[in-house]
Formats: sequence, C-alpha cells, structure tokens
Amino acid sequence: MSNYYKTDQITLTNLSQDSIEEKYSQGYVFTRLGKGVMNQTRSLRIDLEKFELTSENKRILKHNEDLTVTEGQIPMTFDEYDWEISKLAKEFYETKFGSKTFTTNKARELLTNPFKSNYNYLLTYKLENKEVGYVITFQTEKILHYAYPFYQIDMINSNLGMGMMLKAILHSKNKDQKYFYLGSATKPADKYKLQFRGLEWSNGRAWRENIEELKEIILNDIALEEKKD
Repeated sequence: MSNYYKTDQITLTNLSQDSIEEKYSQGYVFTRLGKGVMNQTRSLRIDLEKFELTSENKRILKHNEDLTVTEGQIPMTFDEYDWEISKLAKEFYETKFGSKTFTTNKARELLTNPFKSNYNYLLTYKLENKEVGYVITFQTEKILHYAYPFYQIDMINSNLGMGMMLKAILHSKNKDQKYFYLGSATKPADKYKLQFRGLEWSNGRAWRENIEELKEIILNDIALEEKKD
C-alpha cells in the first residue's frame, strides 16, 4: 500500500451512509489500513444509469454464462468464516503482485473484524456449484466499491476476472445502486478498467468523462517516474 497513489488521506469518524457516500463522491475510497481510513485518489466509477454492455463485454459474459454471484454480509461469524478464503486471497495477490502483498491475517481481519474492517459485503462466485472467486466490497443503498477481488490461481489467465467484474456491475445495477466504484487508475495495469460505458474519473475536484485525457495523465505519470529512476 506504500506506493498507492493518493492526494489526501483522512480517518472518517462519522460512518453514516450519507457521510461515506459524500467522501466517495469527492474521490475518496476506503482502504485496508484501519477503520475509517480513506485515501483520495484518481478514483474511477461507473454511472450505472449510463452503463450498457459493449460487444466485448457480451463476449466475456458468454464465456462466463455459468458463473453465478451471491452476496453475504461482513463481518462473517465464526461459523461462516472459512480460512480457505483468506488463503486464496493471499495466494492470488502474491501471484499477481509479489510476496507479502496481502496476508492471510489481513484478509481474515477484513472479513471478520468490524472494529478494523471498512467492508461490509462479500461477493461469492460459483461455477458448477464450486466456489471459484470472491470480492470484498463496501456497499450502501447507492454505491458499491469493488475493492478486493481474488479467485482460483489456475484461472488467472482466463476471462474469469473480467467476468466477475461484469457480473458484479450487473448485480449492482439490478439492486438500483447509482455508482459502481472500481478503485483507482494510476498505472498501465489499470487499463482494463477503462473499457466500460458510463465511466467517470475524479481529479479531486470534479468527475470527468474524458477517458483519453485520463490515459494521457497516466502515461505522463509513468514518464515522470522513469525520469526519477
């Protein structure tokens, strides 16, 4: 998390839905750093009223037509929690981003500890009645923050990751939520997030719809980092 792009960090003490939604509307997102800790970043969101599936979205959904998604509340009770979920989170993030990126203890904390976790719903994905992926999310009646997705390691090179995101977007739209938050866009690896209709990004002052402008900013950021090196 030390290299995470942010322009501000706060610890929100008023955790009412209205207060949290207001901060999200200002480009802040919840983090895993502690209760109420939010970073203001180059936040991305989809205005779900404007969202429509593209032909590429439909192609990916066709490849994942048997994938189902359900949601359960966090924190999980002792009986609900399965250590295999935390183990999968650790393995997934270490495979994608390197060692110690996401520990089993941190995953367990986010799933079970209401005094340290900011997240309140876990999305569970199944194929042929087998659980293959999860997403730790924060939700209110109006928003869904798609925070920490992870899934079976042997499916990393498949379309499962994007299939999960698309199923979650449709799930959120079906719940009549207004915005679907995708985290931040600050590096080339975030390019996959920029394909959705209804996408907006925050510069800390306003939400903008010009995605080409965002791509140029990301490329300029990369060039500046390379000069520093």
